[in-house]
Amino acid sequence: MTGERADKIPMISRQLTIGNIALDAPMVQAALSGYSDVAMRMLAREYGCPYTLNEVVLDRLVGQGGKRMKRMLIIDDREHPVGGQLMGSEPDQFAEAADDMVCHGYDAVDINFGCPVKKVLGRCRGGFLLSDPPTAKAIIRAVYDAVAGRVPVTLKMRRGMDDTPESERNFFEILDAAFAMGCSAVTVHGRTVQQRYVGPSRWAFLARVKQHVGDRTILGSGDLFTAMDCVRMLNETGIDGVSIARGAIGNPFIFREVRALLAGRPLPDPPTLEKQRQAITRHIELLSSIHGEVGAVLMFRKFGVRYSELHPLNKEVKTAFLAMKTPDDLREVFNAWYTQDNGLPPVIRRSRPEALIAAGASWDCEQ
Repeated sequence: MTGERADKIPMISRQLTIGNIALDAPMVQAALSGYSDVAMRMLAREYGCPYTLNEVVLDRLVGQGGKRMKRMLIIDDREHPVGGQLMGSEPDQFAEAADDMVCHGYDAVDINFGCPVKKVLGRCRGGFLLSDPPTAKAIIRAVYDAVAGRVPVTLKMRRGMDDTPESERNFFEILDAAFAMGCSAVTVHGRTVQQRYVGPSRWAFLARVKQHVGDRTILGSGDLFTAMDCVRMLNETGIDGVSIARGAIGNPFIFREVRALLAGRPLPDPPTLEKQRQAITRHIELLSSIHGEVGAVLMFRKFGVRYSELHPLNKEVKTAFLAMKTPDDLREVFNAWYTQDNGLPPVIRRSRPEALIAAGASWDCEQ
C-alpha cells in the first residue's frame, strides 16, 4: 500500500559494489531467459535500475555467431554496466565463452548454477552443477582464469539441489570456493532446484549465507514482486543487494519504487494508465530498433501479459495483448484500454502471480 516507508528498520547499506562496479542502489535486474534483452534492460535503466544482466546464453553458442545469437548479445552504449550470464557444463567451453563475452563488451561474467528447468538439468547444466562440486569448482576456476583482471566474475546459485544435508554441504563448498578463487559476488535464490517455483523462498537461509561469508557480497533472489518485498529482504537478511527477476517483467516501475523507499520516502502511488502507456510505448520503441515495428509487436505480447497485471481490467487487457499482430492492433489496445477517459483506478501488484509461477518452466532460467 502507498504510504509505507523503508526506514522502519535501519538499512545496512544503500549502495552495492560488485568488484570494480560501484552501484548507487542495492538492486540489479536478474538474467531472465527470453526476456532481459537489450530493450528490457534499457527500460530498466531508464526507470532507475543501476545494473542489469543479459538473458542467459549457452556457452558453446556464444562464439558461433548467427543472427539470433548476435541479437541476443546486443549491448547499447548507454546501458553500462551490464553483465552477461553463461550456462553450460564444460570448463573449457565456459572459459572460451567468458572471454568472448568480455570482448563483446560485457562488464561482468555471471555463471549460472541455478536454472531448475528439466532439460537443463538433464544436460548437466545450471542447477545440476550444485550436485557436482568438483565440476562446479573447475568451471569457476576456468572462467576466473580466463577473464580475471578485466571484469568481475559472479555466480548465481539456488540454496541446493534439495533439502538434504549433503546438498547443503555442496552449496557451501561451492560458495566458499567461489570467493576463495576471487569471485566478486554471489546471488543466492532461497529455493532449492527441486522446488523449482513451488513454495516460498527461504529468506532465513539468505541471512545464514550472509553471516557465513562476512563482508563478501551476497545478493538475494526469490519472491521479490514489489518494492516492499525488496526492502524487506534487505532488512530481514542483511544481504548486500537484491536481484529482481519476475517482479521486473512488465513492471519497470519497481526500480523507482525501491529507490523511493530506500531514500526514506513513501511508496509512490501505483502507475496511472497514462504512465503505464508511456512505459509500454517506450518498451516497444526499444524493441522496434531491433526487430522492426511488426516484429516488436509480436515480441511484446509476452511482456504485455505482465504489463496487464497492473491494469484494473487485467484479464481483458491480457487477452487484447495476446491477440496483437500489427502496430494497428497495438493502437487499438491503447485506445480501448489505456486512456484516462475510462476512469479506472490504478492497481498495484501485491503478491507473486501464482498462475505465472505454475507455468514458469516454459520460459525461465533466472529462478
